[in-house]
Amino acid sequence: MAKVAFIGLGVMGYPMAGHLKSRGGHEVTVYNRTFAKAERWAAEFGGRAAATPAEAAKDQDFVFACVGNDDDLRSVTTGKDGAFETIAPGTIFIDNTTASAEVARELYAAAGAKGAHFIDAPVSGGQAGAENGVLTVMCGGDAEAFDKAKPVIEAYARMVGLMGPAGAGQLTKMINQICIAGLVQGLAEGIHFGKKAGLDIKNVIDVISKGAAGSWQMENRHKTMNAGKYDFGFAVDWMRKDLDIVLAEARRNGAKLPVTALVDQFYAEVQALGGSRWDTSSLLARLEK
Repeated sequence: MAKVAFIGLGVMGYPMAGHLKSRGGHEVTVYNRTFAKAERWAAEFGGRAAATPAEAAKDQDFVFACVGNDDDLRSVTTGKDGAFETIAPGTIFIDNTTASAEVARELYAAAGAKGAHFIDAPVSGGQAGAENGVLTVMCGGDAEAFDKAKPVIEAYARMVGLMGPAGAGQLTKMINQICIAGLVQGLAEGIHFGKKAGLDIKNVIDVISKGAAGSWQMENRHKTMNAGKYDFGFAVDWMRKDLDIVLAEARRNGAKLPVTALVDQFYAEVQALGGSRWDTSSLLARLEK
């Protein structure tokens, strides 16, 4: 059992922190910007609610965070009453936020100045993956710190891998989102084409999903897409945030991402249709408008 803090109890962080307590058996302290939510989590799982990130991080072996973006992450770490005010030498900070590689490297250095360790560890698997404790976690940082953190992270994960030095976890998550964007657009166009051709989409997917066209997106999203239901899974607003990070990094490193840039604009059209909170499979909706 370890002493663990978790900062950020959104749709992902709330169940992830829960798994650290119930499945991992750790002593867990939580912080959330809305304190009532931290109190509710503590009452549900038997942990402790802290009033600030600094209070949550004090005297902990591991500190986790899962917040919105780079600015949120800086706020809860190096900001006023942030976790880095009290983080002890040897503590390992694991950041599950999908953020930039730039902020990961920045916070790696800031933690190091305190004698602590920082691992950027964005996740894939969505809300369902968090609730079921089967997320994929892509890590960047030092091997020694990773080896200590991995058994703790595994409380909410199915796959945990070290991808390289600080920032490598975030870069790997960017590749994940690049691949998903292209897959979902292809699936949306395939279903749209099939409908226009008068085919039975269920029968089509039953066949092609067993061949080279098969994918997780096809298996898990084709039914809701065919029914025009887009209230399940990763929200368009979140995907656009992630793709903004991807495209900014591509501008820095010179990568050419024409399909990703195009799909990002398609998601902007979905937002304009009122689909900001629809899931990412709603690319089909813009084809059917």
